[in-house]
Amino acid sequence: MTEQTPRAQILIVEDEHEHAEVMADALRKPGHVCTIVNSVPEAMEELRAGSFDVIVTDLRMPNSAGVQTGVGAVSGDGGDAGMRVLDAARNMQPDAETIMVTAHGDVPTAREAFKHGAFDFIEKPLDLSLFRSLVNRAAEAVLLRHHGGELSELVQHDGFEGIVAGSEPMRRILATVKTVAPSNLAVLITGESGTGKELIASAIHKHSVRSGKRFVAFNCAGQSESLIEDALFGHVRGAFTGAEREREGVFEYASGGTLFLDEIGDMPLSMQAKLLRVLETGDVVRLGSNESRKTDVRFVSATNKDLQKSIAAGEFREDLFFRIKGALIHLPPLRDRREDIPRIVRHAAAKFSEQLQRPVPDVTDAAMLRLTAFSWPGNVRQLLNVVQNMVVTAAGEGATMLDVRHIPDDIVSTDEDEEVNGGAMVSGGSLAGTSLESLEKRAIRETLRLTGGNREQAAKLLGIGERTLYRKLKEYGLR
Repeated sequence: MTEQTPRAQILIVEDEHEHAEVMADALRKPGHVCTIVNSVPEAMEELRAGSFDVIVTDLRMPNSAGVQTGVGAVSGDGGDAGMRVLDAARNMQPDAETIMVTAHGDVPTAREAFKHGAFDFIEKPLDLSLFRSLVNRAAEAVLLRHHGGELSELVQHDGFEGIVAGSEPMRRILATVKTVAPSNLAVLITGESGTGKELIASAIHKHSVRSGKRFVAFNCAGQSESLIEDALFGHVRGAFTGAEREREGVFEYASGGTLFLDEIGDMPLSMQAKLLRVLETGDVVRLGSNESRKTDVRFVSATNKDLQKSIAAGEFREDLFFRIKGALIHLPPLRDRREDIPRIVRHAAAKFSEQLQRPVPDVTDAAMLRLTAFSWPGNVRQLLNVVQNMVVTAAGEGATMLDVRHIPDDIVSTDEDEEVNGGAMVSGGSLAGTSLESLEKRAIRETLRLTGGNREQAAKLLGIGERTLYRKLKEYGLR
């Protein structure tokens, strides 16, 4: 398989066993993953349970008469078997492409299949080179649609520019943002550092009636009370040594718009009372002045601390907590939404490649597995930095693929590497005498762990069909 040809999940529906194996061998050589079934009922089961990019089906299968497809009962001598598979694929695998395999006399029928959504047809006896080329074209069409739709959804997810949100937890968060954004309700965003709290705050602003005004972000971490007070409220000329002219604080600067205070849990306790008063009245008094000034801001704050524990420890005011927590949004760490990692990697690779004016590189399965397996203590921020490093390194080599060798060495520790690879191979121990069954069971168990139990993703990483994975889970008693 060339670097430009996508690795695809292929379902082969063919009642002649030897012919099915020949087709599968021809497609496996360039790297495709093939699942073979020999009847329409088996095809229906795979279409319901699996996930495929391309379906290759014989038009006629004499042993497939009288089949219940899930769309309605059908009958016949098997002469329309391929059409029934096509019809079921359109309903159960709408993103896949279907290729018909026909005898010479069935060409008119195969052409009719185009009207029902078939990608193409090919006549028996097969020219295997032409067959591979046809399947590759179908797989490329699926990949282009998938990546185009995915990037469109993730980069501009209902107007949430820059937010990669394919997982269910993130979709729920964006739904909450849409709900609270139009109001003036204060919002508290919690989550570990690097999870994207400022992006969510910005999204709230963009979907509010204040979107035409300023969005102002201020980080409270690591700053003294005097610096925070000056930044928030401003000062008049002569308020302190060096104050040669007046300066408005961020409350005044953001008036009419949204003020985002990041790491509010690190704000000194003495400043919290002053902040509470402004939030309650909207009045600010510049340092060195007795005159109050009216402000009108939408207040959004964020913290990586457990404020309930800070309240119990006397480090955060409970009345301020209730004032800023009009609505609460918690961002999960990246390790708890690993299904988003491939999406973030592809999006970031495209973004950084564009900055370098380079073609967008693909990511090898091995590299994606390694990135998905890592715990990412720095969350999305750390992942973005790593992908940028990978893109720059690959560009320097002239490489068109991001591979494991481009991942910085510090991303996988020795302990984690041993877990991913089964331990013995990394530590230099011999696998001699270990049964193939034990190795396969270990590989399946570890891959499911890395994918968070996602069978579809695990099957793709293992290079087998999802139905095959399901059977092996039952065979080995794995959950």
